[in-house]
Amino acid sequence: MPVRFNHTIVAAKDKVRSAQFLAELLGLPEPERAGHFVVVKLEDGASLDYAEHGGEFPGQHYAFLVSDDVFDGLIAKIRERGIPHWADPRGQQPGEINTHDGGRGVYFQDPSGHYMEAITVPYGGK
Repeated sequence: MPVRFNHTIVAAKDKVRSAQFLAELLGLPEPERAGHFVVVKLEDGASLDYAEHGGEFPGQHYAFLVSDDVFDGLIAKIRERGIPHWADPRGQQPGEINTHDGGRGVYFQDPSGHYMEAITVPYGGK
């Protein structure tokens, strides 16, 4: 079997809130409980397993390759809800999206302070 990414544990201030936030914005299935985790399943079989963390933790970066339809829905929800977003990883283009490599991309933060990115074309092109 080739090497494939399976899951990662995501630290959260409120695991249910953070998992539901991401799943709803990306149009994914309702998160499921698995032991002390709340799991967001991605279409390729990988998952983000949210767990509450008792202390402070740095925001991590999670990037998702999405279809144009998912991106359209995501950016519409972000704008409707007034969620801060930006076109670049440093946040110097607030309220914008980027068009790198002929696709579209956007950055935003989840309720736990993680930096989420959605792109329609992988960096470097197709």
